[in-house]
Amino acid sequence: MLKHEISYQQNSALIFNKIAHLPWAIFLDSGQPKSEFGHYDIMVANPFVRLITKGNVTEVIAANGVSSTQDDPFEVLKNTMAPYQAVDQTSKAELPFEGGALGYFAYDLGRRLEKLPQIATDAELLPEMMVGIYDWAVVVDHRLQKAYLVSQAKNPETQVQWPSLCALLDAPAGEMAAPQFEITSPLTSNLDAANYRQAFEKIQRYIQEGDCYQVNLAQRFSVQAKGDGWGAYQALRDISPAPFMAYMNLQDHHSKVKVLSASPERFLQVSGRHVETRPIKGTRPRAADPRQDQRNALALQNSLKDRAENLMIVDLLRNDIGKVCEAGSVRADNLFALESFANVHHLVSTVTGHLKSHMTAIDLLRACFPGGSITGAPKLRAMEIIEDLEPNRRGVYCGAIGYIGFDGNMDTNIAIRTAIYSHGEMRFYAGGGIVADSQCEKEYSETWDKASSMLQLVQHFGGDISLREQSLQQSAHQDSAN
Repeated sequence: MLKHEISYQQNSALIFNKIAHLPWAIFLDSGQPKSEFGHYDIMVANPFVRLITKGNVTEVIAANGVSSTQDDPFEVLKNTMAPYQAVDQTSKAELPFEGGALGYFAYDLGRRLEKLPQIATDAELLPEMMVGIYDWAVVVDHRLQKAYLVSQAKNPETQVQWPSLCALLDAPAGEMAAPQFEITSPLTSNLDAANYRQAFEKIQRYIQEGDCYQVNLAQRFSVQAKGDGWGAYQALRDISPAPFMAYMNLQDHHSKVKVLSASPERFLQVSGRHVETRPIKGTRPRAADPRQDQRNALALQNSLKDRAENLMIVDLLRNDIGKVCEAGSVRADNLFALESFANVHHLVSTVTGHLKSHMTAIDLLRACFPGGSITGAPKLRAMEIIEDLEPNRRGVYCGAIGYIGFDGNMDTNIAIRTAIYSHGEMRFYAGGGIVADSQCEKEYSETWDKASSMLQLVQHFGGDISLREQSLQQSAHQDSAN
């Protein structure tokens, strides 16, 4: 193993800034410096293998050439990782990530696992999976105030590059450049208040007929933009720090893709054989007045509807995790905990299990993908309804971002509060679970609450978000008319 200590920075963006220009640079960000969340930040760049799935084809791009396959992308990833995985995966590594796979798994990768109708328009035009195999990483430990460049030296080139990598990261951090980013059009949405209500009423009919119990319905926002996505992300992490943030600077054959995620939600974590998921269901907006903010939090904690909604997803995830965990090991010990973020309060539950000896983190990811907290229940029927009622395919939104280490450990988020910047456009979604006793106006308003951090980002760079007030007024008018 190669290990080199570098100068610690409370603001890890100062370190990432040194490698942000490198191919496939990714920053898994724990929300420092303006949050209580941060422990580890992970930064990588220049993977020695890249996996890109588009439709039925996965390309594996390595130094010795490019191969294509129509096999299951999760199996392709598992087979690609296998030669590099540690033989003994029971010993605990010193740092959470010392090399391995890192990237995104888009919501629409679920089409490779389930037979879904093809109704919604694919306006994202992005690969369903973009994952690199990285042989070195920078890991920042905020609790010990230490930072390291580490490598397991799986790739012979790493030994050659090591001195220059150390020199690059040892160089003075310097000042962060002012973000060169601009929003050049007003905000638009693919579901206005009237169309949202139509979709909401269809879901209610499905629920009344016993077809489903809960469906997550989202609207897609978009603005035209130009400039540096890294600059935009720096502003986002200041506006809305969260424990599972990420910035990704990726490129496929057709476009450059920037992913800006301020996700508060863990999808799946594997540490040794221990499995954990932390689904979020239940939301209230934060308020500037402390007393009103406390009332909002208490109302959420005491809401029987939100607790029931959360419990539905806990049961779904217990079932998913149970496919690959030892019988009797899956537990939901911590239900409906209140967690407060920059713009919203959430109810968060924790479900744990113990992975079967012959199963891997990638098997777990496949068994649970996409996350039940952003589909509904039962999962397959909810996904079919989403495909019918949402005008656009979700792309990265509601997929997962994270890592699977050479040591077999994994940590991933649910890609909510996530913007995609490509093709001169920035796009982001916000949604919520619809259940039998949901009220249309409240659910519609909640989508705007969940989008608030991204709306602040749009405003920060000169964008017009007057659509928000117009839409909420239209929704209130429709509600009073009914």
